[in-house]
Amino acid sequence: MRIAGTTVLLTGATGGIGQTLARAFAAKGAKLLLTGRREEVLRPLAERLGGRVIVADLAERSDVERLVEEAANARILIANAALPSSGPVLDYRPEELDRALDVNLRAPILLSRLMAPRMVEAGSGHLVMIGSLSGRTASPGAALYNAAKFGLRGFALGLRQDLHGTGVGVSLVQPGFVGDAGMFADAGTSLPTGVRTISSRRVAAATIRAIERNRAEVNVAPLELRLGSAIGGLFPSIAERAQRGSGAGETSRQLADGQRDKR
Repeated sequence: MRIAGTTVLLTGATGGIGQTLARAFAAKGAKLLLTGRREEVLRPLAERLGGRVIVADLAERSDVERLVEEAANARILIANAALPSSGPVLDYRPEELDRALDVNLRAPILLSRLMAPRMVEAGSGHLVMIGSLSGRTASPGAALYNAAKFGLRGFALGLRQDLHGTGVGVSLVQPGFVGDAGMFADAGTSLPTGVRTISSRRVAAATIRAIERNRAEVNVAPLELRLGSAIGGLFPSIAERAQRGSGAGETSRQLADGQRDKR
């Protein structure tokens, strides 16, 4: 699908990865609709890139429906918004569980459900879910985040099959650890020795490639993480033992500590 001249709805545009995505799509000639909760961050970004701001909280179901109505002409959805949800599930209050699942899983599903019919009618469109390698392999201290990203992967790949032949594509982009932006970078977490990060620009480039080539799934990570996630998805017991030995539990603890006041 061509991006130039096409209206793109980008959720989570206030975060570091979202801002990188916005710049990359603007450079491709997209017409941007930028959404998030913080207008004071969205407004300067939209002014620089020539986009339009729609303030919305994706944990509020009425906001999701309003967002779709205000973005009725969008033909590309980039479902990038996500809430931090690391740490033991037993530490979460029920309302925190609900909010994390609403933003990280329910909102992309509902946005897709509400936006896809217009795309199908037009015979053209693309839905992109920004997932995570955490949707391929579980890790300690990330059960809630794993649940959302595993669910998002299943939804995206299933919806892609449902929409085959309509002119509407569905892609899943799954980054590993992003070193310069996003929840991992914001938490100031250190990684086990030998584990490498990627840049937010690589995530943006992979997202554009997924749309232009109608890719089902793009995993954006160093080779060792891509291989590890593939093996872990097939053999979870092996992945569990390997993570214990590599210090993954300490990484998860640091990440949870850094996100505690943001969830």
